[in-house]
Amino acid sequence: MKNYDTLSEAINDLQANEYPYDFNLKPECLECASLKIEIRPEDFKVDKIYRFEGMSSTDDNSILYAISSKKGLKGLLVDAYGVYAENISEAMRKKLR
Repeated sequence: MKNYDTLSEAINDLQANEYPYDFNLKPECLECASLKIEIRPEDFKVDKIYRFEGMSSTDDNSILYAISSKKGLKGLLVDAYGVYAENISEAMRKKLR
């Protein structure tokens, strides 16, 4: 797995090469707004996880998930550490560990 120095570097490289879509986290699923679809936890897998820690503030911490669906759709989900911990279902929480 390739290492990246910054979140933006990782996003740019992964989107250009094999994960072109952006996913948004919803309580029960992932949403791809550009395609107007939702993907349930049982219909996707996390291929890669990248963690980025801010140099000066813990508010800058984030996780980048490279995700693929059973139907072949690939995209990225960016999550700040702990921000969504209480806002998602148990199935989603387990999938994104």
